[in-house]
Amino acid sequence: MPDTLPSLSTDQVAAFVELARAGSLRAAAEALHLTEQGVRNRLVALEARLGADLYHKQRGPRRRSPLTRQGELFLAHAIAFLDRARQLRQLFAGTTGPSEVRVAATQYLTLYVMIDAVRAFHRAYPSIRVRLSTRTERDIEDALLRDPDLAFGVAAPYEAGADLDYRHLFSLDWGLIAPPAHPLLRKRPLSLADLVGVPLIVFEQGSTGRQHVLDAFRGLGLTPRVDMEATTTGVVVKMVEAGLGVSVVPLMPNGAVTRGVKVGARSLAGQIRPIHSGILTRRGEKPGEAAEAFIRFLHPGGRRDGKRGPPG
Repeated sequence: MPDTLPSLSTDQVAAFVELARAGSLRAAAEALHLTEQGVRNRLVALEARLGADLYHKQRGPRRRSPLTRQGELFLAHAIAFLDRARQLRQLFAGTTGPSEVRVAATQYLTLYVMIDAVRAFHRAYPSIRVRLSTRTERDIEDALLRDPDLAFGVAAPYEAGADLDYRHLFSLDWGLIAPPAHPLLRKRPLSLADLVGVPLIVFEQGSTGRQHVLDAFRGLGLTPRVDMEATTTGVVVKMVEAGLGVSVVPLMPNGAVTRGVKVGARSLAGQIRPIHSGILTRRGEKPGEAAEAFIRFLHPGGRRDGKRGPPG
């Protein structure tokens, strides 16, 4: 006799996933254009059919997540359930309109890789539209676990999350950037020890780039003089151009980072761990065909329009 399967509806599961993403019943109700009671009713029915308490009912101390431990365990399966439902719907959808792929990337990769890649991809695949959003590494990882509509992220995660899979795309070496007349640009050879005592502009706390740089200094027993912090490489470069200090940033082989800006650059390859950038997806989940087409396009040499992919 076959096992009895729980009768789950996509509306119920979608309400649960939206609660996890939005963080509260009120926010979930607004996103789904329902009343709070309507969302609550769907969740109650879902819990009854699964035989598990999925979210905290009572108000109490502020929690990072509204989900119970059972809810956290169910979340990845719920996201996969909705993704499979979308695939089934698209199976008979025909070609009434373009496919859409939602992608999130870090600010650095958006500015120096993704803008050109998306533009070229739209020319090569006019039937697939990429919706690109820019977020921090941490926000991308969180969004992938909370938002089932996000196909994948493009980032440089400092540590691989247990719930995410990582596919490597390319690595970037580091370099010193300084005002054109700065003496460090003329020093041969140049080492991290030469930067000690010089006003240094670094990335914000919690960023992968900052961690790479500071780890390299600490590994040599050095303490850099951190004078300023910035969120994006573009802002860092402009601060250096203004004479506010020097910085250590990942450099694109094509010179895009310093192009059009009055700064000089020197390679520090081999002295700081390279930035490894790649594709982040939910663990065990295979992206749809449209998303896979864009992922293949992002790989070095993966473009079909005669242009090279991102740097290898």
